[in-house]
Amino acid sequence: MLFYILIFLGIVSLWWHWRARDKLKVTNLTGKYIFITGCDTGFGNLAAKTFDKKGFRVFAGCLTETGAKELAAVTSKQLQTVLLDVRESDNIKKVAARIKKEVQSEGLWGLVNNAGIMGLSAPADWLDIEHFREPIEVNLIGLINVTINMLPLIKKAKGRVVNVSSVGGRLAFSGGGYFPSKFGVEAFNDSLRRDMKAFGVKVSCIEPGLFRTPLSNPAKIMKEKEVIWNQLPLSIKKQYGDEYFQKDAAKKEKLFKICLNRDISPVVQCMEHALTSLHPRTHYVVGRDAKVFWNPLSKMPAAVQDLLLLRNRAELAASHAE
Repeated sequence: MLFYILIFLGIVSLWWHWRARDKLKVTNLTGKYIFITGCDTGFGNLAAKTFDKKGFRVFAGCLTETGAKELAAVTSKQLQTVLLDVRESDNIKKVAARIKKEVQSEGLWGLVNNAGIMGLSAPADWLDIEHFREPIEVNLIGLINVTINMLPLIKKAKGRVVNVSSVGGRLAFSGGGYFPSKFGVEAFNDSLRRDMKAFGVKVSCIEPGLFRTPLSNPAKIMKEKEVIWNQLPLSIKKQYGDEYFQKDAAKKEKLFKICLNRDISPVVQCMEHALTSLHPRTHYVVGRDAKVFWNPLSKMPAAVQDLLLLRNRAELAASHAE
């Protein structure tokens, strides 16, 4: 009995120590430079506003002039917007040169790689290679390109890299290029974390579940999917069945309503912890759906994953013909 009591007390002690360690903050961060990509809307937009209010000197990367102007109108003069398309190497190099000129010897304390797109989400036999290429170019290649151009400045500051991945980087629950791109982000994040440890740079990965942002707009996703469905060869449509699209859309809509996290601030709180904690976590799983369902499911045997995920897909007409 005493043995079990000692084990319990040991576990409680370790948990208490971890909680106390987790709350320790880096001091004197006011005025530090951070660069956030994808600030037109969603996580990046809220992050730029939040860190600006907290006294960081923020470079906010926006894809559009409209997004940049709207953000600048509601933030302090200390925040600087930069137009950034992460698919364009020359654009990235120009932004890196501008930031280098501004930060000088101080370096860049934080890089938050947030820019991303969903791309088409559909079965692989509905898509061509360009449907896969676009999200991979933005979510993975663009993220890597931005990172390697900013690394000299981050190493100078012994700062932080925060990569916004997805719980979809742990479990591919639909077809298309989004999930391969996020699996790639996870791999790059882990290798970068090990590469940079000797330089005092800390690297973290944020893995959100399904949040209400323009990226995850269900109406937009289904409209794009319907366009592809309508263009499919009759032979493929016959395999799936005339009613497949509508039945599958209904299942997806039901799942979306169950999983949706409406408040996006927890994602920004994870970014803040990764940038300001003395001991940032290597991975942040955020969102009720991610913590309760997607992340645990990602650790289960493939047979269990397939069983549960395939229940959320409409049955194919071809399966009746077999």
